[in-house]
Amino acid sequence: MQRRRRGVDVGLILLFSQVFQVGLENIPPVTLGTLALNVFLFLKPLKPLLKVCISVDQGYYQKDWQRLLLAPVHHANDWHLYFNMVSLLWKGIKLERKLGSVLFGYIIAVFSVLIGIVYMVLEFALAGLLNDPSYKMNCAVGFSGVLFALKVLNNHHHPGGTSNIMGIRVSSRYACWLELVAIHLCSPGTSFAGHLAGILVGLMYTLGPLKMLMKATAGGFSYFNDSVRQRDYYSGYSRHPGYPYNTPGDYDTYTGGLTEEEQFERALRNSLHDRDFSAGSHSNERRPYGFWFPSEQLSEEEMRRQRLNRFERW
Repeated sequence: MQRRRRGVDVGLILLFSQVFQVGLENIPPVTLGTLALNVFLFLKPLKPLLKVCISVDQGYYQKDWQRLLLAPVHHANDWHLYFNMVSLLWKGIKLERKLGSVLFGYIIAVFSVLIGIVYMVLEFALAGLLNDPSYKMNCAVGFSGVLFALKVLNNHHHPGGTSNIMGIRVSSRYACWLELVAIHLCSPGTSFAGHLAGILVGLMYTLGPLKMLMKATAGGFSYFNDSVRQRDYYSGYSRHPGYPYNTPGDYDTYTGGLTEEEQFERALRNSLHDRDFSAGSHSNERRPYGFWFPSEQLSEEEMRRQRLNRFERW
């Protein structure tokens, strides 16, 4: 297996174009870092493809376990890289924003290794069932297995949609299976077992015990809970252009759910009450922030009188 070179890497140029159209600032850090790693290793591979691809023979029999780490981040050519990274860009942005960077990075790392293991199991099983030892020699590289797993994960977190696979509208829940068959029929050189391994690992996470095992391996539930808390924390904030700080996006805590007119009236009453409170009381009672509701409501005549008196003092 050798990388095919045909002059300019058009796929790489198109990938850079896609990235800059999206905008570097709009790509979450783990997604951007994973994409950058794949591009870097395409331009500067650690080893020739025959030395990094994963197979039953090289991985299991030869005990070259480093291939589990190297195979997913190396690609056969620029178009292989382009299609995988554009898919990662779309799935990564959605999932990393949903799950948080820590959890998403943990999932990427575990999926990358586990898919290689499941791939070898599938190829070993095919060699035995079909009595064809050549399956043990099939050597695969690329990030597409991880992408199939992320597709299952994305459909799990964003259910109910539909996908168009070669002109066929299908529920997103089953789209990965149709895509698996379609890719194999259109591109026979692709790794059917590698893509299937990705789907199976995705199902092991969403429906099986993998998620719980990952939580336990991560040292309890800290990574998972922290990512959820972080996501909830940031989801309550919105960025205003030209303003350097985040501001709360949910104002009910501070307004008590009042309309703008009611807020103004309440603020005026509280202001008058504060003035009387500071002038006639020495209590050390701590006052709550935001709008608060005094026990005694002022009549309109009393509020008008206090307002006039206040203006006269200014």
